[in-house]
Amino acid sequence: MSRVADTDSYYIDAQELGPMENFIYLITDRETGRTAVVDPAWDAPAILQRVKEQGLTISDILLTHSHHDHINGIEAILARHDAQLHLLKPEAEFWGQQLARPSLHHGSDIIQLGKTEIKVLHTPGHTPGSTCYHIHDHLITGDTMFVWGCGRCDLAGGDPEIMYDSLKKLAKIPAETVILPGHNYADRATSNMGEQLEGNPFMHFDNKNEFVEYRMHLHDRIREEPYHAEPR
Repeated sequence: MSRVADTDSYYIDAQELGPMENFIYLITDRETGRTAVVDPAWDAPAILQRVKEQGLTISDILLTHSHHDHINGIEAILARHDAQLHLLKPEAEFWGQQLARPSLHHGSDIIQLGKTEIKVLHTPGHTPGSTCYHIHDHLITGDTMFVWGCGRCDLAGGDPEIMYDSLKKLAKIPAETVILPGHNYADRATSNMGEQLEGNPFMHFDNKNEFVEYRMHLHDRIREEPYHAEPR
C-alpha cells in the first residue's frame, strides 16, 4: 500500500494486487472519513484490512469498467460494507449484469464523497462505458490511459477510433494533473498529464487512421513492458 495523493481535504492510497498488476485505489475524504474503493479486485481481504487499520468505512465503489480483473472483489466488499456502486450507464448496459441498486451516471456527473467532489469522465474506447475519475489534481484512468500507454481496443466493446477521441479529451486536462492508472505496466507507477503528452506515444497522433494502425497492429509488436517514455 502506498500513499499516492495527500491533500488537506482527501488522500488516495494505492494497492497493487493480482496477477495482472492491477492498481486498486482508496479515496478518503478527511472530514467525514468516507472512503471510495476504485475497481476492487483480486485480494479483497487486503483491501478490507487496510480500511480496518485506518478505522474507515467504504461508502462507495467506483468502477472504471466491468472487465473481470477490475470487479472480482465487489461482492466481498459489499458483504462487509453497505456501499453504493457507481458506474456509467453505457457500461452497465455493456456488462449486462443485474446489479442491486447501482448509481448509473453520465459523463460530467459529480459524485460527492463527503466534502470531496469526484467528477465522472466518460472515456470510451477500451469498453463502451469506460470511466476516468477526476479528483482535483488527480485523475484515476483505469484502462483508458496507462503511464506511457493506453488500453487495448481489440476486446469486446473496444473501439480504437473512439479511444483516439477519448485520449484527445484527456489531453485537455491541466498538465500538472497526476495520472493514476489501472495497471502497473510502466517504469513508474504515476505520471502527470504534461509528461504523458510528451512521452506517451498514443498521445502523439494527430491522425486518427495512423493512431488506429498503431494501436491495433504495431504497438504490441514493437513495445515491451515495462513501458518507457517515447518523446515526440
